[in-house]
Amino acid sequence: MEILTYRAFITPDANPRSGNPAGVVIGAEALSRADMLTVARDLGFSETAFLTETTPGSTRVRYFSPRDEIAFCGHATIASGVALARRGAGPVVAFDTNAGEVLVEVSSDRATLTAVDTEVDPLSDALLDELLAALRLSRDDLDPALPPAFVRGGNPHPIVFVREGVLASLDHDGEAVLHLQDREGWDGTIPVVHRLSPGRFASRNPFPRGGIREDPATGSAAAGLGAYLRAGDHLALPAVVEVEQGAEVGRPSLITVEIPLEGRIRVTGAASEL
Repeated sequence: MEILTYRAFITPDANPRSGNPAGVVIGAEALSRADMLTVARDLGFSETAFLTETTPGSTRVRYFSPRDEIAFCGHATIASGVALARRGAGPVVAFDTNAGEVLVEVSSDRATLTAVDTEVDPLSDALLDELLAALRLSRDDLDPALPPAFVRGGNPHPIVFVREGVLASLDHDGEAVLHLQDREGWDGTIPVVHRLSPGRFASRNPFPRGGIREDPATGSAAAGLGAYLRAGDHLALPAVVEVEQGAEVGRPSLITVEIPLEGRIRVTGAASEL
C-alpha cells in the first residue's frame, strides 16, 4: 500500500502553493471503512481517495473526508489519475465510484474526468433564504442573470451566483452552513460564483461538511457549473470555460470545464505531488 499526497488543479505559473491537496492511497484492499476514515483524518485534507482492484485500465475508488465517506471527489480523482499514470496506467482509466463510473484520461501531469450525468433543478424560496442567511448574503447580492439552482452530479451542490464585489467579502457562518449540509445531506461544497466574463468564472466553496472552512478547488462543483450553464442556455455551445478558485485561502487553483452540446461534462486539471 502507498499513501501519496498530491495537489490538484494547480495553476500554470508553477506556484508551489497552488492546487487543492488530496490524499491518494493505492492498494487499499486491506483497509476497512474505519481504517480509511482514520487515514483521511490523519492526512487532514478535504478528501482522500482509496484505490483498490486497480489494473492499467480500471480501479475501484472510495472517497473520505475527515468526517465521513462521500460519493465522489473531483480533485482527488484528478490527483489519482496522475498518480496512476506515473505508475503506467492509462491512457484512460475507468473509476468505479459510489456515484457511478467516471472515465478519466490520465497523463503524468494532468487528467480529465468525464462527470456522471448531472441534473439541474431550482432551489425553493424557503431553502434559498435559509442558505443565503448561512452564507451571510442577501437577495440583493445575487446576480439576476444567473438564478440560484441545485445541481446533482457526483455530489449535490446548491449553487449561488453573486454580483461583482460580493465574492471577495464572503464570510459565511460555518456552523449554519454545516447544519444545512448535514440536514440536507449535501456532501458537496456550496459554490458561490461570480461570472468574470462569458468564459471565465471565480468561485468560492464553503465546505464545513468536509472538515474545512473553504475548499480550494472543487471539480464536481465545476462540472455542476457546466451543466447549469448548458441547461439555462447561458452561453453558446460547445464551450470551454475556466474556473478560478482558492486564492482567498492561499491555494489559487484553475479548473477547465468542457461543455458539449449534449452528453457529459468534462473537467480537466493539472496535478503534482506535494
